[in-house]
Amino acid sequence: MQPSNPGHHSGFQQYPQQYPGVNQLSSTLGGLSLQHSQQPESLRPVNLTQDRNILPVSPVLAPVPNLNSDLRKLNCSPDSFRCTLTNIPQTQALLNKAKLPLGLLLHPFRDLTQLPVITSSTIVRCRSCRTYINPFVAFIDQRRWKCNLCYRVNDVPEEFMYNPLTRSYGEPHKRPEVQNSTVEFIASSDYMLRPPQPAVYLFVLDVSYNAVEAGYLTIVCQSLLENLDKLPGDSRTRIGFITFDSTVQFYNLQEGLSQPQMLIVSDIDDVFLPTPDSLLVNLHESKELIKDLLNALPNMFTNTRETHSALGPALQAAFKLMSPTGGRISVFQSQLPSLGAGLLHSREDPNQRSSTKHLGPATDFYKKLALDCSGQQTAVDLFLLSSQYSDLASLACMSKYSAGCIYYYPSFHHSHNPAQSEKLQKDLKRYLTRKIGFEAVMRIRCTKGLSIHTFHGNLFVRSTDLLSLANVNPDAGFAVQMSIEESLTDTSLVCFQTALLYTSSKGERRIRVHTLCLPVVTSLADVYAGADVQAAVCLLANMAVDRSVSSSLSDARDALVNAVVDSLSAYISTASNLQQSTLIAPNSLKLFPLYILALLKQKAFRTGTSTRLDDRIYAMCQIKSQPLVHLMKMIHPNLYRIDRLTNEGTIHVNDRVVPQPPLQKLSAEKLTREGAFLMDCGSIFYIWIGKSCDNSFIKDVLGYPNYASVPQKLTQLPELDTVSSERARSFISWLRDSRPLSPVLQVIKDESPAKTDFFQHLVEDRTEAAFSYYEFLLHIQQQICK
Repeated sequence: MQPSNPGHHSGFQQYPQQYPGVNQLSSTLGGLSLQHSQQPESLRPVNLTQDRNILPVSPVLAPVPNLNSDLRKLNCSPDSFRCTLTNIPQTQALLNKAKLPLGLLLHPFRDLTQLPVITSSTIVRCRSCRTYINPFVAFIDQRRWKCNLCYRVNDVPEEFMYNPLTRSYGEPHKRPEVQNSTVEFIASSDYMLRPPQPAVYLFVLDVSYNAVEAGYLTIVCQSLLENLDKLPGDSRTRIGFITFDSTVQFYNLQEGLSQPQMLIVSDIDDVFLPTPDSLLVNLHESKELIKDLLNALPNMFTNTRETHSALGPALQAAFKLMSPTGGRISVFQSQLPSLGAGLLHSREDPNQRSSTKHLGPATDFYKKLALDCSGQQTAVDLFLLSSQYSDLASLACMSKYSAGCIYYYPSFHHSHNPAQSEKLQKDLKRYLTRKIGFEAVMRIRCTKGLSIHTFHGNLFVRSTDLLSLANVNPDAGFAVQMSIEESLTDTSLVCFQTALLYTSSKGERRIRVHTLCLPVVTSLADVYAGADVQAAVCLLANMAVDRSVSSSLSDARDALVNAVVDSLSAYISTASNLQQSTLIAPNSLKLFPLYILALLKQKAFRTGTSTRLDDRIYAMCQIKSQPLVHLMKMIHPNLYRIDRLTNEGTIHVNDRVVPQPPLQKLSAEKLTREGAFLMDCGSIFYIWIGKSCDNSFIKDVLGYPNYASVPQKLTQLPELDTVSSERARSFISWLRDSRPLSPVLQVIKDESPAKTDFFQHLVEDRTEAAFSYYEFLLHIQQQICK
């Protein structure tokens, strides 16, 4: 991430709001020539130091590309695929001038309610660049179409002339793949290197003293028992279990045995499979034995005195077991691996927590193992349930390079930490039952002249534009950085297409294709007008993680600040007559400094020694693997006042009336002792109750007579037959419905020790180690004036 050429920015839908003192600025933007007769709202100048209430009343949406209405209707949803700039600069020089990052944010396998699925013996693609036919190709006549990425003219195959939906002949432009920018093809055998694999699940469970004492096994086994029949798969689905402490234990679950049989391998230096054929069994044929094992496991190790953890050897065994088929390995680990291959030593020094040397792995064992797994179509998912430092920087490599995912539960304990137990339960329910794609590859193509150069996410880059994803899940996000290699003078539109080829849990080979179309512009004003500030911030966050690990945390922080300074400085210098001493931003970028400040205060990048190393690494892992919508809540949570919810501004969802309270600034000045506030941080909801909160709210919503009687650890709202309870619950469940993982709820009283968790998210306020929002604006202004 070069400070001189920052890489990300983001944009949002504008909300009509009055800003005093701005009208006289509009006329000064003569230097920004616009091809439109009237200046778009996204270019309205905002004086950031004067107008600090810049948060819109409702959550920010993706900007709508400036396309004609026909193209706009056909375009891909920004929830699946969006670009940091919705107006693409014609040249790299123009992009450099704008000092804005260019890149794509992808959520390619997200859950969709409507997805056109196409079965056809011929999947129509460009003969030259292999782009899938899509709504933005041009039909020269009934028999020929022109590719929108490389401009080659292709023949329309005979079969494509018939439209199965309209049952008519000779209207290829009306076929579903030309009417929808997100489609899924059922692939033919041409798209298979081998018969599609079955769904194969292997659970690798830590049973050392630490793990047993924390009590996670009961939750995992119970969740599996409840969801066994909901695991994605078909009649071929296979499952297996390995447990480990200082030895590795396998379980023979072959049909015909009267009970599960444990086989112990104590030679961890040369781990082998004691019986290769009966350790991964057919889920349906061996279901009773599997249930017996899951019922017995939580109590099998209750008297253990084994404190060692041979995670490395257990993973080597898991790799051997999975290699013939591929599939998913789910690893549950509670401490530092202390024996055999991959053993680790504590690297956490509380005084050196922000030092960069420990942000990278201590050994390449886990990365090598992950790459071996990826080569055999196996992903490794890690559940880290730790009460102490576990070196996530090293362990995370297992998931990062095998396209797995990482779940982290610091201070996990089944009875001392009920919120974490509840979170593990909810996460497992989603994890075990969500859709899964096996042996996947993803390719991103773009219009000639554009090039893709850096990928972010849990993946392995197999070639310049081909990503290997042993498993793909609906909650995984990716980001890519781009550049403009050749001038786009010959076109007014550019397109991006991502194609994800995977095997479904039912053994079908499928290709999910998303196509995004954006206009090309020649003026700087139009580049700024089309900035998607959230996408830019998420791309910059990904770049900053790489920068932290390859260089240093302070370098990454400087680069983030420089991204704001450079872009606003470039904007101010292009707008003639603007005073260099005022901090002005186009409306499209008014939230840029606020979001970057929020990012600097995020666990991944904050300074000081209060952030534990594993917590910092986990935040970095999330930045690299979360889709934009979840990542933004992690960076800049949404805050609402909920003790006065009314029927004003409500929306109707499935026969439910949902209140829509306005967004509040993330500042303590917005909190009042008389109120109650809900903060939505994505994976956790905090409800903060002020000391003088109205007793009727406490009684009607929390179910307690007054503030003093509300317990310190409250994690759910009771279902009370009151209007206030109904409103609060319907608002919270509406927020919950919009995301795959159910957030944990934590009610915090004003004087509770837990309130520090809540207050650390108030990013507009000053902290010991960081600027307030106003101080940050003054700092940016100083840097610009230098």
